[in-house]
Formats: sequence, C-alpha cells, structure tokens
Amino acid sequence: MGGELETIGTAEARSALSWWLEAGVDAAIQEQPRDWLKPPSPPNPPAAEAPQPNVVQPDHESLAELHEWLAASAQLPLASAAAKRILPHGPQNAAVMLLSDGPVFEDYAAGQPIGGEAWELAKRMLAAIGIKPEEAYSASLSPIYSPGARSGPNDREAFARIARRHIALAGPKRLLLLGEGPCQALLGKPLAQARGHVHKVEGIRTVATFHPRYLVNKPSNKSWAWKDLLLLMEDDS
Repeated sequence: MGGELETIGTAEARSALSWWLEAGVDAAIQEQPRDWLKPPSPPNPPAAEAPQPNVVQPDHESLAELHEWLAASAQLPLASAAAKRILPHGPQNAAVMLLSDGPVFEDYAAGQPIGGEAWELAKRMLAAIGIKPEEAYSASLSPIYSPGARSGPNDREAFARIARRHIALAGPKRLLLLGEGPCQALLGKPLAQARGHVHKVEGIRTVATFHPRYLVNKPSNKSWAWKDLLLLMEDDS
C-alpha cells in the first residue's frame, strides 16, 4: 500500500464505509414561376471533399481537441445520424481514469460514461480509496450510444487506438479498466486473465476489475473488486 492520500470529509467517509461493508472487509409546388424556355445551366463542378479525420491514429495535440473530435466526427465506428454520444468528463491529470465499455441506456440517461446505480457504486469505490468523484476522469472505450449496433474487429481495433491516444492526453496517475471490453482492447486478454495483475498502458499503472454495473447484479464479487482497488493504489516502486 502506498501513496499520500488527502483526507476525506464526512460524506466521503460514509460512502467509503458503505463500500467496505458491501465488499466484505445513453416543396411539391414551387412558389416562384419557372421559365420553361430558359436553356439549362451548365452543371456545377463537383465540390472538393474535405479531408476526413484519421480514425485509426488520431493525432490531436490536446485533450480538448480530442473531446471536440469525439463529439462531432462522422468517421468514428458506429457513428450515424441517429446515434447519440456520451462524452468523457473529469479533470486532466486525474488521480485515476475510469475506462469502461460502450455506454448503455442508464449511461445515456445520465449523460455520462457510467450512470445510474453503477455510478453510485463507483463513487463508493472511489471514496474507499480516498478519491472524490470530481477527482476522477471517466470515459468509455466508445462514446457512441447505438442500441443494437454491433462492432466488428476493425471497429474494436480503431477504438483501441483512439483509447490509447485518449489515455496519453488525459494523463491520469492511474488507470482502472472496467469490464471485458477495455481489457480485450488494451491488454489483449479477457478480464478473468487481466485481473490481479499490474499492467502498463501508455506508461500508466493499470489494473482491471469488474464494471460497477456487473457488481450491482453480482455483489458477491465486490470483495474481489476491493482487492483490485488496493492493487491499483499500491506504490509503483
């Protein structure tokens, strides 16, 4: 165990205690007359297409630029006119970055990468390791909320490359991968194999654990998640 942690207030302490107890230790008609005898106008030359952003290797120089790109790019996998986007939130150089899989309805309804009961549990998990919710940076592997859409191998590879650039620009002190998707994308292995080990992603201490959404439905695994959090907060030395 290690690292200097700031003291927390009464509310954070109660939240942490709650987590410890649980862990066991989203015109048909023209208005203007038409001159039928007028010769047709020559066709306009095709407009030059604007260069499209590079999905595979985003080269943004700042986190703000990356946020703008994630919010507007039509070239992201699964992007469509109907798809909604759930953007990351939190400070740059945060104490910890939470990276989860693509958003579900509860996240869309909350307007953040982790929403509903899962976010309430995530806040208790953060409090248990001395981190306030506003000190954490939260993001999804994919910002696209598109129910029923399926991503292929090329999509997952693109999101993995985007995530690596995202992590490098966000610059968190520690990285917590939540669930199966981020583990497969960034570590190349399932969660069951990734858990219990320290990894390095973009030079940042990384630990994988269960998504809070999973823990809401499977509370018996909270004790394992607690061990993952302890591992995350150990000194790098």
